[in-house]
Amino acid sequence: MFSRRVAARVASLPANNSAVVTPASTSAAALSRTLSTTASQRKAPSLSDIAPDQAHTFAEKQKQFRDNLAELHRKKKEQEREAGRQKDAASGLPSESSPNSTVGRLSSLIYGTEEGREMDREIERSFSQTLARGKYVHSIVFHEVYPDKVDEYVELVSKWYPRMAGMPENKVNLVGSWRTEVGDNDTFVHIWEYQRYTGYHASLHSIQSHPDFPAFDKKLKTLIRNKRTSLMQEFRFWPTSPPRQLGGVFELRSYRLNPGTLLEWETHWQKGLAARREVMEGVGAWFVQVGELNTVHHLWQFADLEERRNGREQSWGVSGWADTVHKTVPLIQTMESRIMVPMPWSPVS
Repeated sequence: MFSRRVAARVASLPANNSAVVTPASTSAAALSRTLSTTASQRKAPSLSDIAPDQAHTFAEKQKQFRDNLAELHRKKKEQEREAGRQKDAASGLPSESSPNSTVGRLSSLIYGTEEGREMDREIERSFSQTLARGKYVHSIVFHEVYPDKVDEYVELVSKWYPRMAGMPENKVNLVGSWRTEVGDNDTFVHIWEYQRYTGYHASLHSIQSHPDFPAFDKKLKTLIRNKRTSLMQEFRFWPTSPPRQLGGVFELRSYRLNPGTLLEWETHWQKGLAARREVMEGVGAWFVQVGELNTVHHLWQFADLEERRNGREQSWGVSGWADTVHKTVPLIQTMESRIMVPMPWSPVS
């Protein structure tokens, strides 16, 4: 659906930990997110479903996923450069990539590097624009389910969510769905993606106008004791992952920051992510704009809890991580960690 999705879920892949991200799943022909409707699951997944000692399998899938994304990114940049050269040629302007280009040399002298020009442009942007990749709005939804209604809840949502995400007129992508296993037990977390706030409104209108929505909504209200929703934007330095099936467990870390410190948090974490990414797999990072203000969510994926521990310990040996912790801890009021397992229909699993 959305052009920024450089990998799509392959409909034929099974939604379990044995699934492998193949090159076809991140091919240039699959640039929009797709979602297959799976059979309903009567039993909710749990942490005990995660096979132990599978770190090597997780690492292989992780490497293949990253390599495929890097190759697609390289091809995209190459296509953009070629399109720019063709445009310059059609207009009679010399290309900046040409060694004899006066325009290219003068541009570099005046404006410096592309990174420098980008920093200058950011000064003129609004606070939110500086922090976020403004094209996308995400919602994070927490459903606190009655313990004796968990399987019934899974049965209901497994039919509705993939169906709604698979309808183009709804203009929404389901990033993922998870069940909390350590933390607020039996709390289900869903993250959705929209094209700006206009897309969010259009999606709500389309879904709630569906003839089957009243029955779904009525049933859902009998299964949950609380529902919380916040609207977020992703940090520009950490784009939300496209669909992937690496297996393992997830950790959602939520931080309530001191008011006015979000930009400082972003500055330090942009460096910290580079260090963390050497030993851990990030899914996405978002800051809340409507709902629980001054809140930041980071989502990570691990082969298992032991690999989570190993990764966190190894982080301290990576240059830049200790400095990130030293500078961000004073910005935090409260923090929370949830260990989660993906639902069978989750595109990121």
